Amino acid sequence: MENETVKCLIIGSGPAGYTAAIYTARANLSPVLYEGLEPGGQLTTTTEVENFPGYPEGVAGPQLMADMRKQAERFGTDIRFGMITQVDLSQRPFRVIVDGQKEILADSLIIATGATAKYLGLESEERYKGQGVSACATCDGFFYRGQDVAVIGGGDSACEEATYLATICRKVYLVVRKNYLRASKAMQQRVANTPNLEILFEHTPEEVLGDANGVTGLRMRKSDGSEATVEITGMFVAIGHHPNTELFKGQLDLDETGYIKTQPGTSKTNIEGVFAAGDVQDPHYRQAITAAGSGCIAALDCERFLLDA
Repeated sequence: MENETVKCLIIGSGPAGYTAAIYTARANLSPVLYEGLEPGGQLTTTTEVENFPGYPEGVAGPQLMADMRKQAERFGTDIRFGMITQVDLSQRPFRVIVDGQKEILADSLIIATGATAKYLGLESEERYKGQGVSACATCDGFFYRGQDVAVIGGGDSACEEATYLATICRKVYLVVRKNYLRASKAMQQRVANTPNLEILFEHTPEEVLGDANGVTGLRMRKSDGSEATVEITGMFVAIGHHPNTELFKGQLDLDETGYIKTQPGTSKTNIEGVFAAGDVQDPHYRQAITAAGSGCIAALDCERFLLDA
């Protein structure tokens, strides 16, 4: 098997990975970055980004990621298309296999593999992604101000997204499959005290309705077998995220939902020389700007580690 030794290997190409690449490249660490299956990460599926500093008129998600990529390349990052299929973190240099064919020995490793939003799995939902279907109210809610929307889910995240949307939307439907909310009592109270928020208990989404302009409604099945439809222009799926950490199970410390644990205030994992940045270690904020910030932290931690090694 072909092999190669690198000083700094970055896995992942979202805001965290690209920012880590910019900083490590400027520090002359000659980083090699593997993009994975989704170059640019989740932002490439987002149409307009209005809350990333430096873009007063907003910017298309794919354009933002293309700009970050160019900046990383400008300083000499070696960006490659490829999937990491195996890692061995038991000793340094760390052993990483790319596409099952090439072995890389890395003196340091920055993991920025992100997290994947869970969706309902409806064909119609897939059709309207980016045209009214979203998994991030903080990212996209502003586009639906004064309109009617639905949030799918019954946990804390769903309730938080619903109450946030209620501050900018005319009407919010919280669609819950069960006959109760899983959210904390405090969050349930917030929902109950929001006048333009209506909970639809025992409703299961069956089809996202829409036309050439995007989402127009949601058809649901009630527990008694009957159907119900609401007219909406936006649907926000809040049934959780899945961190992309399967490769690292049994090697890195993960929390109960699979996110990489990092030492507070740092990007350091339980293995010296391995750092984590972005949504793969952040179950709370999940924003492009926080991911970019943690990519910077990982790069600086990595630089200091290699200087001391």
